[in-house]
Amino acid sequence: MKKGFTLLELIIVIIIIGILGSMGFVQYTRVVERGRSAEAKVILGQIRTSQEGYKQEWGDYTTSIGALSVDVPTTCTVTHYFTYTSSASAGTATRCTGATGKTPPGGSAYNVIITYATGAWSGSPGYY
Repeated sequence: MKKGFTLLELIIVIIIIGILGSMGFVQYTRVVERGRSAEAKVILGQIRTSQEGYKQEWGDYTTSIGALSVDVPTTCTVTHYFTYTSSASAGTATRCTGATGKTPPGGSAYNVIITYATGAWSGSPGYY
């Protein structure tokens, strides 16, 4: 009696391993992007703190990120995953989607926004 696997059994095992591997890759990508969002949350927190300090000194929030005492990228660079903007109502971290910035580029689903209108802070983490 011969011992071993048939070709059909081997093909089925390979297909199952391929399906499990592709599902794992999708989950891995999501976890990596959540980790990258930590950069945005930290820098948006710095923008928020600077905006509060600016308001204490000048009586209102600033519309210029340059007026804040925080160094943040306003264009995609190789050292950051996001670009940042600040207005009188919100701070926004936009995921770099072009060829510049760190790879792989992300989509707009990974944008993070904090809002500081009327003294109340809220936020949308983007993909939780």
